[in-house]
Amino acid sequence: MSAPDSLTTQRTLPEPRAMLRLIKPVTWFPPMWAYLCGAVSSGVSMWANLGMVILGIILAGPIVCGMSQAANDWCDRHVDAINEPDRPIPSGRIPGYWGLYIALAMSALSLVVGWQLGTWGFGATVLGVLAAWAYSVEPVRLKRSGWWGPGLVGIAYEGLPWITGAAVLLATTGAAPTFPIVVMATLYALGAHGIMTINDFKAIEGDRKLGIKSLPAVYGPEVAAKIACTVMGLAQALVISMLFLFGKPYHAGAVLLLLFGQFWAMGVWMRDPEGKAPWYNGTGVVMYVSGMMITAFAIRGMVI
Repeated sequence: MSAPDSLTTQRTLPEPRAMLRLIKPVTWFPPMWAYLCGAVSSGVSMWANLGMVILGIILAGPIVCGMSQAANDWCDRHVDAINEPDRPIPSGRIPGYWGLYIALAMSALSLVVGWQLGTWGFGATVLGVLAAWAYSVEPVRLKRSGWWGPGLVGIAYEGLPWITGAAVLLATTGAAPTFPIVVMATLYALGAHGIMTINDFKAIEGDRKLGIKSLPAVYGPEVAAKIACTVMGLAQALVISMLFLFGKPYHAGAVLLLLFGQFWAMGVWMRDPEGKAPWYNGTGVVMYVSGMMITAFAIRGMVI
């Protein structure tokens, strides 16, 4: 992995503000929220295990997710030079190999912190770190696929933290994640494939030039948006069906109302798929993750 040649003669140390931007705090929310959903769905008292809940949230967001963003920015520095030349690495504010050093250091920190959460927490952290590097680094670089890449990120950002949050708390009682927890976390993780596809709309030009086969780059914004909406909608339709089967009609109805709200937002997004993608992130996606928490409360402590 070569350092950006044009940057090696500029700064020698990274700019602190650029380091914060490198780990993208705005991306921390999904895994933090998913971990909290898992903790809620476990049915175990969070107040009695508050330290583990807080540590898990910090691990899922600033540490593991931040590490994944640093790794992605390092591996994507040539793409960013086209799409976002003001990013920390292509702009030179994080020079030489510092982007790589930060990603590696945070990978090690992730494992150290994950160890504090017991067997479940450490195992999930190992999977999260491996997923982050598999997504970004050559020769694996699953990001090149518009199908495998978003799928992996959806699992790592939503499914894995949810199951981990539940598992860490349930381990204090000698129990393990139940079927309702696993199935709901899995469904929301699969639906998150659509959310991750939305994030690819901002990089269409660079992806096409560098051969990254994201769905917007391969199929165009209109078709990619339809695929994303279909995936998100189907996943939530299955969640609603399962909630009815679990005997939770009021929670199912609440998630259904949120899905109807997303249908409205999807209609607005479809009028300008490329331009409205950020807008949908702030509307439809918010309703999606709200449904996650409603579902977590619905299956709280449920054993089947």
